[in-house]
Amino acid sequence: MSDRRQFITGAGLAAFSGLGAIGALYAAKKSWEPLPSVKAAGFTTLNMKDYKENELVVEQWRGKPIFVLKQSKEMVEKAKKRTDSTASGHKDIDRLIKIGNDYFVVCVGLCTHLGCIPGYRPETQDFLCACHGGMYENTADVTKAPPPRGLDIPPFKIDGDKLILGEEGPEYKKMLADGITMPV
Repeated sequence: MSDRRQFITGAGLAAFSGLGAIGALYAAKKSWEPLPSVKAAGFTTLNMKDYKENELVVEQWRGKPIFVLKQSKEMVEKAKKRTDSTASGHKDIDRLIKIGNDYFVVCVGLCTHLGCIPGYRPETQDFLCACHGGMYENTADVTKAPPPRGLDIPPFKIDGDKLILGEEGPEYKKMLADGITMPV
């Protein structure tokens, strides 16, 4: 009788311990997953019909300022003619995002030199980083050093009149492949 009782007690203890181990592993796995609020913060949807020409709007994505600037027809014509200042041979128009018939600059609003926030000057249609004198044109490409490159373009996907930041669509992947922007 004693052997049978020891076996049942041991089997019960092993089963209880096994369930405890499974529960601990499940809890550990759940703690590694990002919270729903963090997942939601990874994507920002912008309705591009809400923006006005030559008026900078600062949005937020993953805690970073995102500059959105709708280009006027004159700005687009200039961008079609200019080749960027980084000697990569791309036209400035390649840095713009086309949605419908409109063109937009959508970029991370942090200077690629030291991370300062450049200011937009609507009268000259350019960005000035007052900290060290760096300048960017209306397509967010660098025109005056010390910044080493244009303002970075966040990952995006076009969905009709909406732009989804944080998701990599084919247009963004092409910009990466062509060297127009760097991963953010």
